[in-house]
Amino acid sequence: MTVMEQRGAYRPSPPPAWQPRTDPAPLLPDAEPYRVLGTDTAAKADPELLRRLYAQVVRGRRYNTQATALTKQGRLAVYPSSTGQEACEVAAALALEERDWLFPSYRDTLAVVARGVDPVETLTLLRGDWHNGYDPHTHHVAPLSTPLATQLPHAVGLAHAARLKGDDVVALAMVGDGGTSEGDFHEALNFAAVWQAPVVFLVQNNGFAISVPLAKQTAAPSLAHKAVGYGMPGRLVDGNDAVAVHEVLADAVRRARAGGGPTLVEAVTYRMEAHTNADDATRYREDDEVEAWRRHDPLQLLERELTARGLLDEAAIDAVRQDAEAMAADLRERMNQDPRLDPMDLFDHVYAEPTAQLREQRALLGTELAAEQDDQEGDPR
Repeated sequence: MTVMEQRGAYRPSPPPAWQPRTDPAPLLPDAEPYRVLGTDTAAKADPELLRRLYAQVVRGRRYNTQATALTKQGRLAVYPSSTGQEACEVAAALALEERDWLFPSYRDTLAVVARGVDPVETLTLLRGDWHNGYDPHTHHVAPLSTPLATQLPHAVGLAHAARLKGDDVVALAMVGDGGTSEGDFHEALNFAAVWQAPVVFLVQNNGFAISVPLAKQTAAPSLAHKAVGYGMPGRLVDGNDAVAVHEVLADAVRRARAGGGPTLVEAVTYRMEAHTNADDATRYREDDEVEAWRRHDPLQLLERELTARGLLDEAAIDAVRQDAEAMAADLRERMNQDPRLDPMDLFDHVYAEPTAQLREQRALLGTELAAEQDDQEGDPR
């Protein structure tokens, strides 16, 4: 007994009954990934939406194969293919309104293109040219993020700022399963939930963070279950079902826009190709595993549904494929042209107002380039 207790000055009382701040039950995801295609719900899907998703997935598949070929030809320094994940990519872009913002990771080139960014400009970063390749403000698409998960706090910041300004804007941030192991992921979700920011987090769980399987990253029942720890809903969806992903994301966007706060969506999908052209996926996964996922191809799932409902025939399939081929031919032709690079561009868009050091470096480079030009003009050869 303490001295205070002996003197009678301390009277311990039982703690008050503890109550959770939020009932966790509504925040928990379903036990199984949500699906539409191949179920009775599919008959209710909007035919026009089905056609749009199908056309974009076909274009996305062709974009992936063409970009991979350009990498092998040396026209791209690296390309992280999203073959097999096209449903997530397309659904993310189509779930947003024009005023909303998309925050992609480096693998999300298809979502960027589906959002309206020029296909060549989308690949500029992966080519090693210029700073980013496109103006983020034109289509409300943040720069492709190569560091893992760093785009997530940026998405929360933009969404929170938009709400403070009274703007009717939602941010959708995309990240891979590997990115959920980063501190930026935790910070972004925590701030988003506390601020009730209008942001949607889409985790594309494609099975591997380069060569590290999900089981070595987390012991959680699913990545969607992580949402309850932050006080936001978690949704689990079949990432190869384009209609299901679009429905879940569109619902989360509507909820965020209405003031309901953030949502964490885990889309279970699979990366059919290697991590990048520098990766050998055969070293850490079996061919049987890849083939099993090929039978759940997002393109084939959509095509079967559209055909079964009489919304797609051979002529329509051919027209969509021809459109995709035209896009690929244009991409190939323009990417095969050597870019005209100006070394002075190094100093543009670094700061709104160049620093004294940048101005000094710019002047020095300008002097060196002018001297080099004079030497070339004076060379008798």
